[in-house]
Amino acid sequence: MNKAPLANLNFAPAGVEIQNLEDGGMILKSPLKLQSYPKSLGRVLRHWAEKTPDHVFLAERNVEGGWRTVSYGETAAIANAVSQALLDRGFLDDDFKPKSMVMVLSDNGMDSALIQLGAMQIGVPVVPVSPAYSLMSKDHVRLKYISNLIAPALIYVSDGQKFESALSALELPESEIVCSQNPAAGFTMTSFSELTDITLSSSVDAAFEKVEPESPAKILFTSGSTGLPKGVINTHGMLCSNQQAIRQIWPFLESKPPVILDWLPWSHTFGSNHNFNMMMYNGGTLYIDNGKPAPGLIELSVANLKEISPTMYFNVPRGIEMLLPFMEKDDDLRDNFFRNLDIIFYAAAALPQHLYEKLEILSVQARGERVNLVSAWGSTETSPMVTSVHFPINRASIIGLPAPGCELKMVPNHGKLEMRVKGPNIMPGYWQNEELTEKAFDEEGYFCIGDAGKFADPDDPDKGLEFDGRISENFKLMSGTWVRTGNLRVSVIEACAPVIQDAVITGHDRNELGLLIFPSLPGCKSLCPDAGDDVQLSELILRPEVQSRLSEYLRAYNKTHSNSSARIARILLMSELPNIDANEITDKGYINQRAVLERRTDLVEKLYSTAGNTTPGIIIL
Repeated sequence: MNKAPLANLNFAPAGVEIQNLEDGGMILKSPLKLQSYPKSLGRVLRHWAEKTPDHVFLAERNVEGGWRTVSYGETAAIANAVSQALLDRGFLDDDFKPKSMVMVLSDNGMDSALIQLGAMQIGVPVVPVSPAYSLMSKDHVRLKYISNLIAPALIYVSDGQKFESALSALELPESEIVCSQNPAAGFTMTSFSELTDITLSSSVDAAFEKVEPESPAKILFTSGSTGLPKGVINTHGMLCSNQQAIRQIWPFLESKPPVILDWLPWSHTFGSNHNFNMMMYNGGTLYIDNGKPAPGLIELSVANLKEISPTMYFNVPRGIEMLLPFMEKDDDLRDNFFRNLDIIFYAAAALPQHLYEKLEILSVQARGERVNLVSAWGSTETSPMVTSVHFPINRASIIGLPAPGCELKMVPNHGKLEMRVKGPNIMPGYWQNEELTEKAFDEEGYFCIGDAGKFADPDDPDKGLEFDGRISENFKLMSGTWVRTGNLRVSVIEACAPVIQDAVITGHDRNELGLLIFPSLPGCKSLCPDAGDDVQLSELILRPEVQSRLSEYLRAYNKTHSNSSARIARILLMSELPNIDANEITDKGYINQRAVLERRTDLVEKLYSTAGNTTPGIIIL
């Protein structure tokens, strides 16, 4: 473990109250009681518009390469104009109940934020849809399903021409399309400026006052393990209570306005409900990152981080992996990144320990102390945070302790403890799906996420919980032995660092375990110094340097994991990236194990064929 001092940060004391149950389970709660919170997100915005009207809330790159900014006062004024425009269009009935919704198809952007804030503050639900469903999908099946389910009266796109193909796939002739630039010739489109150039009436405040904690703020669609997306109803009370809980366990948020540079999509709960709402709830500033962890785009994030010094940094493991080589080569980037940093927050998937340790090393080089690395656990249905790290940790697997207001029930399930949740941050249900809603809760009203957890130190619960895999992804070998895929996946990735980016475990109803491996392009290239910059992954995975190193790593792993539930017998390297149309990966970069196995059944069969060791890319260990 790195012995350098840890940066001192004002966290709430670690603690958990435990109620043991007769079946061997338990209920965990925070010793902190959840304090009062605003009735709606609109009240949060107006609070800061009155208290710090000139403080910058949002910033994004403009066409000249500078930063376009809006203050809290300006944001509130524009949101009011959007509210009036929606009222004029009849989005609410005479009792101020919503008659329709606003659907947003675009990536993160200032106009997208303003239209969403203007809608939500008067009780008009917004539906931010993953841009991948419009821009990466070929059949638009998920986009069409969502639009038909919610029938939005208004659709927002940042660029009309960019989204023309997706819009053409929809059957919504009555929907108004609003765009910020480049209207598509085949559609009648309203300019975003028309929504804001408007005279306000008293109806905006009247509608504003009618929004209650149980009023839906947005419908967020989750990719789910299988099938079509599920529409999670997110109420104002859910979102505000969750931010209040975060503030209580991270009191440092109140000592100075936080600053972040963030790419995480607002169509997902991590980027929107957690990060965006955190900045607004605490009067902070959000710089919208026009880059992301992808080839050709990570460079934009790097350029932004050379200019913006955040106080908090949020990312998924894949994003951290892609950013690290730039910081290791560029001292100025490294120093600017860590200069004002309070925490690095990773979520959506487990952070490999070697990346965790690299971040600590870089922070010590930059400022002589270790930055606080933290994580949390939850889902779209939980606003999202249920547990969070608010104490020093020394390994990446810890997901913290229950936040104020959250009850975490640990239920024995096939040798593990399944985690179920109750609290003001839990959804009322799925949009227009009573059957799925009913199945999502147990007989005591706890929401069943499907994840398992365990204490990092059973003798000291205050050291936090560890994620212990998804119950639904575990399976049995032919011997009847259970395979815990979550822990196994993390262990294998760590053992093969930095060559593996992600992996899917195979072996259900078979005699031995295998892996479908998604190699790391930077990791593979580091083993092949003679490979050019434009080398393809499909070429690298056949190189002897890569295959021999993977074999070496996994044979060493197998020496300490010789039991059948952990030993890897064979692997197959994937040259095709996970496919979003097939639901193999989410925007956050998390592999959907079940979907990968269903789509790549032929590769699994090939992996286990007797002639597998003669097939390119297959390695028998």
